[in-house]
Amino acid sequence: MKEILNRLFEHDKLSRSEAKEVLMNIGAGVYNEVQITAFTTAFNMRPLTLEELQGFRDALLALCVKVDLQGMPTMDIVGTGGDNKNTFNISTLSCLVVAGAGYKVTKHGSYGVSSAVGSSDVLIQLGYPFSNEQDVLLRQLDKANICFLHAPLFHPALKTVVPVRKQLGTKTFFNIMGPLVNPVQPTHQMYGTFSLELLRSYQYIMEQSGRKFSIVYALDGYDEISLTGDIKWVSNHSEKLLNPQHFNLQKINGQDLHGGETPEDAATIFLSVLENKATISQRNVVLANAGLAIHTIHPEKSLNDCVAEALESIESGNALLTLKKLLS
Repeated sequence: MKEILNRLFEHDKLSRSEAKEVLMNIGAGVYNEVQITAFTTAFNMRPLTLEELQGFRDALLALCVKVDLQGMPTMDIVGTGGDNKNTFNISTLSCLVVAGAGYKVTKHGSYGVSSAVGSSDVLIQLGYPFSNEQDVLLRQLDKANICFLHAPLFHPALKTVVPVRKQLGTKTFFNIMGPLVNPVQPTHQMYGTFSLELLRSYQYIMEQSGRKFSIVYALDGYDEISLTGDIKWVSNHSEKLLNPQHFNLQKINGQDLHGGETPEDAATIFLSVLENKATISQRNVVLANAGLAIHTIHPEKSLNDCVAEALESIESGNALLTLKKLLS
């Protein structure tokens, strides 16, 4: 590790194979917490190269607990985090809305690191029992159209990294990696990134994967469709600059997306959206993200029709029923 750190401090780059080897060694417990902290912090000084990103992804997928869905098509909606916006749990809610609209969802997520409450935090508050048992996950998919893959259960080799990330309390390259290493490797994914540069790296990796994808970056810094301004969107089929009017929705104020400071706050907002009792801004931002996710599955449908499917999922009570089935 000493040699690697010295190279990084001199602004050297790692090859794909070197990046994979270091992360495999972290997973094997070769390095101590101080070395891991130094290694992690070095990448806060500069963006990951594409080769480093690919190497880290190779290692995490090699180390993770595998889940075989036997070819079942599923969707994941996930942001990198690290945008320091502390929004409510938009991607997790969007997943439930998509599941309520009749699509299978395999959501990958974890605790909050750079935001107050992550997807795992709010699901714990709601009483969801995490599992990495394939039979359990398949039953949940059959019953509720959705299951949740709690990252620490599927990436146990990285348990030494968890306290480092929590103590740093800022984005690290593990934020960047999380969306790319869903153990299921779903057939369809919608990503949110906190920078345009990262969007391009994700785009390259997903084009190489052959899977269907959408990647979004809000130009004012959000790692999701925020409806606070213009959004860069790339997919298998197109590259566009979207604005709220493309979703037939109004522009909103970023303050309306605040997620609170505790899991209790987050759960209150979470349930209010599913019960169709949230503010218009809260509901609409979920509709936009869920709508684009549905459009990713069915690009032949108009974006407005996909947003309408998401709205029907909430107004019919199907999204709320999906959560109840998941928790039962």
